Amino acid sequence: MIVDTHVHLDDPRYDEDLEEVLERSREAGVTRWIIPGADPDTLPRAVELAQRYADIFFAVGVHPYDARRYDRGVLERYIGHEKCVGVGECGLDYYRLPEGEEAIAEEKRIQKKVFVDQIDLAAKYDKPLIVHIREASRDSQELLERHASERGGVLHCYNADHQLLQLAERNFYYGIGGVLSFKNARKLVEVYPRIPRDRLLIETDAPYLTPHPYRGRRNEPAYCKLIAEKMAELSEISFEELTGVCRENTRRLFGI
Repeated sequence: MIVDTHVHLDDPRYDEDLEEVLERSREAGVTRWIIPGADPDTLPRAVELAQRYADIFFAVGVHPYDARRYDRGVLERYIGHEKCVGVGECGLDYYRLPEGEEAIAEEKRIQKKVFVDQIDLAAKYDKPLIVHIREASRDSQELLERHASERGGVLHCYNADHQLLQLAERNFYYGIGGVLSFKNARKLVEVYPRIPRDRLLIETDAPYLTPHPYRGRRNEPAYCKLIAEKMAELSEISFEELTGVCRENTRRLFGI
């Protein structure tokens, strides 16, 4: 059994055919799903899906792009739900910063403040973090080392930054997705063998980051199988062993 540890099933792009998407996922051996919190507006939809389907779980969180819309009270409204398994995706994303030094400094200040508050929220409720990092490795690592609890979390869509491997010692896992199959994923392919096997998780980030050979199409959780096959190849172990390892890692981190 494979768990897609990061899939946006609450995205409107699944509204018309969610049942078919889930059925294709099951046929591929992907039978549990975690919906991360990213957009505050879609959180109620994630909760609704978790309540409707026994094998769908969710996390509460606000993506750094939505940091200005952050409301801790909204997250606390749902964090005690029996199907809530984490906090995030939260983190830092410096890929699209405004122009001007003052505007950049203010954007980074807001993102850091919201990130730290979600780290503290996870610690308060003993939940693992789902962390989004893009072009902000140093600041993210510093905040996690300073504020994160022993519960740890997962670095979603791990970007192959060597320095972030140090967080494995702080009980952080590494979410591996379709990027691993990209022809230009040389850096991730090189770093992947250095990730401890007991820190590997499988994710799609669907509907985004569709793996080869389906790039350009909407991503689906069924494609976890393609990701797992590539991971097994690079790990030089069987598909069954790789998925078994990741299944145990998921259970240990998220409790499902």
